[in-house]
Order: sequence, then C-alpha cells, then structure tokens
Amino acid sequence: MITNIVLNNIASYKSKAELKTDKKVNIIYGLNGSGKSTFSNYFYDPQSTKYEHCSHIGDYDTILVYNQKFIQDNFYSKDTLSGIFSLSKENKEAKEKVEELTLKLEEISKQKQQLRKDIVKQQSNISDAKEKAQNKTWEIKTSYTGGDRVLEFCLKGKMGSKESLFNNLCLIPMPTSKPSKTIANLKDEANAIDGDAAVKHSTLSTFNSFILSPEDTLSLNEIIVGSNDSPVSKLIGKLKNSDWVSDGLKYLDQIDGPQCPFCQADTITEQLAKNIRDYFDESYQNSIIEIKSIQTRYTSIVESIPKLDDYKNSQFSSGYLAQLNEHHAQLSKDAEANLELIKQKVSNPSLQVTLHDISATVSAFNLVVESINKLIVTHNSKIDNSANELANIKTDFWKILRYEYDQTISNLNAIQSEAEKIITEKTKDETAKTELERTTNSDRVEHQKSTVNIDEAIININQGLTDIGITDFYIEKHEGDLYRLVRTDSHLKIFSSLSEGEKMIISLLYFRELFRGKQSATEGNVRKIAVIDDPVSSLSHIFVYNIGQLLKNDFFNSKDIEQVFVLSHSLYFFYELADANHDRRKESQSLFRFSKNSNGSSISSIKYDEIQNDYQSYWSVINDDKQPPALIANCMRNVIEYFFNFVQKADLSNVIQKPELKNPRFQSFLRYINRESHSLGQNIFDFKEFNYDDFKEGLRLLFEHTGYPEHYKKMSKINI
Repeated sequence: MITNIVLNNIASYKSKAELKTDKKVNIIYGLNGSGKSTFSNYFYDPQSTKYEHCSHIGDYDTILVYNQKFIQDNFYSKDTLSGIFSLSKENKEAKEKVEELTLKLEEISKQKQQLRKDIVKQQSNISDAKEKAQNKTWEIKTSYTGGDRVLEFCLKGKMGSKESLFNNLCLIPMPTSKPSKTIANLKDEANAIDGDAAVKHSTLSTFNSFILSPEDTLSLNEIIVGSNDSPVSKLIGKLKNSDWVSDGLKYLDQIDGPQCPFCQADTITEQLAKNIRDYFDESYQNSIIEIKSIQTRYTSIVESIPKLDDYKNSQFSSGYLAQLNEHHAQLSKDAEANLELIKQKVSNPSLQVTLHDISATVSAFNLVVESINKLIVTHNSKIDNSANELANIKTDFWKILRYEYDQTISNLNAIQSEAEKIITEKTKDETAKTELERTTNSDRVEHQKSTVNIDEAIININQGLTDIGITDFYIEKHEGDLYRLVRTDSHLKIFSSLSEGEKMIISLLYFRELFRGKQSATEGNVRKIAVIDDPVSSLSHIFVYNIGQLLKNDFFNSKDIEQVFVLSHSLYFFYELADANHDRRKESQSLFRFSKNSNGSSISSIKYDEIQNDYQSYWSVINDDKQPPALIANCMRNVIEYFFNFVQKADLSNVIQKPELKNPRFQSFLRYINRESHSLGQNIFDFKEFNYDDFKEGLRLLFEHTGYPEHYKKMSKINI
C-alpha cells in the first residue's frame, strides 16, 4: 500500500504537493487542468528523469495505471491485444495443485518475512546496545574537554564521533589489573611537565659529615693540665682542681693586696700568684685555644644544618615527611649533645670528652634526601622530554579508561555475541526458505503452464461489453496468446473506428482483466495497485453508473487488489464512487481534491459533506482571481448558461441585452458570453482584453438587473 505521494517541480506542481493516505480506496476530484494527468503519468513512468523531484512511499509489487497513455500504448496503434492469462476451469486437478503451491508459497513468504523481522530485531538490538554504549563512553569527551582541560590532549584525533571514540576504546587491551595511577595523578603529571606549572626544581642538599679529625678527637680526649715545674703543680695534681684554679686566675687580676679571692684570707703573695701563673704555661694555653677552635668549628657545622622546612616545602617530599621529621630531629639532637660536650671540655680542660657517633643518623637522613632528589631529577628529565612523557600519560590515560568502562564494553560484547548467533541461525533458515521458495515456485510454474489460457479473459471482456449494452463489437482469440477486436459483421481492424467513449470502455475492461488474470504464464501472486484517471471523461451519463459499479465491484471490493486511486473531473461520478455510509467510508475510503491557481497545483483532503456540485464548482473558480483567465471566463459562461437556460428558461441572447452592460468596459465580457457554443479556453486570449474585475462586475450586473442579486451574493461567497 502507498502511504505518501509527493509531486514537486513538474507541470503545474510549482512547489511541493503531498498526499497522505492509509486507506485502500482513494477518490480524487479535480477540474481539468488541476494536475490529475500529471499524477497518473508519474505512476505510469516513475523512473523518468522529469519526475526526479517526485516520490512515493509504500509496500507493493506493481502499479498498473489506466490513463490516456495506457490507452495509446495498448490500443491506438494496434487492434491485436496481448493475451491475459487465467486459470483454466477444465483442468481441476492442475488448478488445485497450483492453488496448493500458491498457498505454500504464501506461507513460505510469511516465514521468510518473520525470519527477516527476527534478523532485523537482532540487528536493532545490536544497534541499540552500541548506541547506548557509545553514549556512555561519550562521557569521556564531555568530561575531559571541559573544565580544566588538562588531559584534553589525550583525546586529540578521537573526538570525531561517538562511534570513533568508542571503537578506539575497544581496541585498547584490557589491563590485567587495576591501574596504579589515577586520573588525578595523570593531571598532576601533565601539569608538572606541560603548561604554567612546568618548572624545573633544584635538588635538596645532603648533610656533610659530622666526623672530627683524629687530632681533634685526640684533643678532646686529652687531660689538659699545667706545668709540672711549678711549685704548686703537685698540690693541684693531688687535689685535681686545675680547672678550678685556672678559672680563678681571672680573679687574681681583680684583687689589690694579699686577700685570697677564694678564702678571703691574706694569703696571696706575689710569689704564690707567680707560681700559679707559671703552672698554666704557654703549652696549657695553646691546648685551651685548640679546644675552643674545635668548639667554633663544630658550632659552625651545627649551625649549617638546613632547616627542616627547607626540605618539607618541596612538593616532592610529601611522601617522606615522617622520615624527614624523625631523622632531622635525631640529627639535631645528637649534634647539639656533641656541641655541649665540647663546651664542657672548654670549661673543664682536664675533662676527657668522647663525642657521640652520629654518622648513622646523617646517612639515614641523606638517604631520604637522595630518594626525594631522585623524584626531582625524574621530574626535570620529564620536562626535558615532555613530548615522550605526554605520550606516556596518554597511554596511561586510556588504560585507566579502558579499565573503568570495561563493564560497558563487556555488556555490548555479550549482547552482540548473542544477537549474532541468532542472526547466523536465522540467516541460515532464511537461505533455506529462499531455496525452498525457488523450487516450489518452479513447481507451480510447471503446473500452471498446463492450466493457463486467455479464454476466460475473452469471456469476461465480452460479458462486460454486453452488461454495459455494447453488442456491435467484441473480443476474439487471435494467434495463440493474443486476442483482437472485431465487429459483429466484419473481421477487419476496427479499433480506430470506435468512438472515444467505446475506446474508453473496452480499454477499461481490458485494464480490469489485468488485475483479474496474469500477464504471463509464469506469474505468481502479485500485490497490485491501480491508478485510474478519469474513466468516464468521454462517456455519456448512460454509462457512468455502469462504470461506477464496475470499479466498486472489481476494484474497491476485490481482495486481489491492494489499493486503488481514482481521479475524476465529474462531481456526479465522484458522488457515485464515494460511499454514502459514513462508517464504511471512514473505514476504507479517503477523499481528496486537486486545485490549481497562479501558485500552481495543490492537494488537499476533503470531507464528504464538503463536496460541491458542478454548478458550485464553477462559482468557486469564478471567485478565485488566481485561476487562469480562460478557466474563469468559461466557468462564467457555464454558470450563466446553466442558470438562465435551465433554471429560468430564458434565452441567453435576451439575458445579456441589458443597458447596464453597454459600457465599453464590459464588451469583452459580452462577446465571450455571447458565443454560440463553448470555446476553447485559449480563444479568450485573442482579445487580450481579459480583466478579472471587469468580468466579475459584468457578471454581478447581469444577475442584479435580471432580479437575482441575492443569488449572486450567496454564490460569490463560495470558495474552493
């Protein structure tokens, strides 16, 4: 069935005109020149290049068109017609076999259609699953090409479409385990080596050795005492108070007289003071100076220890903060303890001092720093080789996404695998059914060859002529698979001598048989659509009813015909075909109107109660100033002739002899109306004086001054 027809840029269809239907029977009314012939000619030869802007949508096997081209191609140049084959009623057994095989073919066709539906359904399942998966993975594009755009470079060349991005993701091997890096890690890496944050960093300094020289170690462990040559040396040695005595020397310079700075007794003599000073000789003083020098050097080392913040502030130390805190605190503590021992040695030169070994703590701290420095060196190297590093980030990026979207891909693969399995099975069955269909049809053709003839078609056509009342010519068999027209009293070629009405009747009966029978001995069941253009255009009203009944019985009500389009310029015939029963008409019929004005032809659907009679149609043309001038003028003449000749029984020549119409502006109108018979439309252009307003005003005056102004007013409101 055809559901949609578009005519565009052809003949009078200056712009797109569209007909939509879902009914078997479609009845179309249109005045001559409104576009009916273009409609039927399109379906007669739809492949013609001149119809390149026209189209139709539907499911069928063949379209047969009855119009003037059909009559010319089948009758005008020949009296011998091609045979139409029908099943022979005599060969009952063969006929039953053909019917059996035909039913089998229909069943096979249904099975194939179901298989095809099953295949299409599975293909649709795959398509839907792909679309769902592609929409899901398209989140990658929307997520990483917006916002900070740090990783947008990873999608370069893969954002052309949802399909290309999804296919790229599917090509990546699924990681054997969850990637250790995260998208956040990759963003940090990308920022670090590319962009404003891509800055090289200096490595952190390690600690120098805190180990003193062997001489310094020996000095700190040495007991420093005064000279043995002093008279007080034995006493100081016995008392072991040289450090106390040495510290008190500074007080000797502060006293004046013999008073002892220690016991306050007058015991200090010049000789005693000299003996004490002699005890602390130059050698003693040099040893003290050396110890103080060691203190100075060690203090410098301790003060040179970098602050912990110098290490903690590095972005690469985040994973080592606990170790840095621990080792730096221990190192500072041990260094301060050693410095305190040296200070004690300075205060008490006779004290033997052994410093704590802090080399292990220094090494531990330096190992942590070296680990951090490796990260810094790696970072700096990445900046130097940013192109390679970005490529590595891109690889890691897609590995992470492949892992994250594995469920989406796996679901699609599962659906696709199951669907393809079904498709393979159904396709195999479809192929087998196609082969069975071929062999069954071959069998049907062989049986049908022995059962077909054209006798039944001849009988049907002749019976149709008799039913209509035509008995002076008939169809007879001629030269095998042909038949011809003959007069009752002659066997000469007679088609060219038939009237237009007789030609139309015989051609329509022939057209009917094309649907009843087969056009070849091997033709199977075919879904046929009929397009019938103005089948009563040259017939008298005597035959209109008969043709209407023929169309209803053999086309509208036939189960062998898929769909029918009938076009007519006759409202009488249009009424004859349209079902008066509202429910039946609503179920099976659609009604349309073809109209034409200066903008071209158009197609519109109409309701049954909107159908006008011929007289009303003439007025609808007259009231449309966009209609062709010749058509308007002819319709005016038809209206005047119909109204005054048939309604008022008035002579036309008397009607137009009104003084009000003597004005020169109405002379063209009067000359045209006063012609003895209808003229061809183009004749009006001989005057080249057509003026719509003048003609319309003349028509108004004619009705007004003959006593029918109200009728004119009423009819002037009718529109198409």
